[in-house]
Amino acid sequence: QVQLVESGGGLVQAGGSLRLSCAASGSIFSINTMGWYRQAPGKQRELVATITTFGITNYADSVKGRFTISRDNAKNTIYLQMNSLKPEDTAVYYCNWRAVVAGLKYDYWGQGTQVTVSS
Repeated sequence: QVQLVESGGGLVQAGGSLRLSCAASGSIFSINTMGWYRQAPGKQRELVATITTFGITNYADSVKGRFTISRDNAKNTIYLQMNSLKPEDTAVYYCNWRAVVAGLKYDYWGQGTQVTVSS
């Protein structure tokens, strides 16, 4: 089992910044991918950004150039620096941890943190 604890959400005006954090604990395999997904009301959950143990990143087109994902492997923690926020970034942001070990897939989610961007 892997537990994920998110923090850093809140209310911000358009153009502002927020930084999300997600700390993983439990039975953590050293090679994994962590990331952020978000879900706005009435919409499906979508990818925001992911980062592997080796620092390889992937971003949704909608956040490229505005959001930066990073990680501290020693702390099993990832961060999402969100700049130039827009009202359409409003959503619940979920942290994800996944790994494949000996052919078995492991996939865990955090409880989510609300990000609200006012216009």
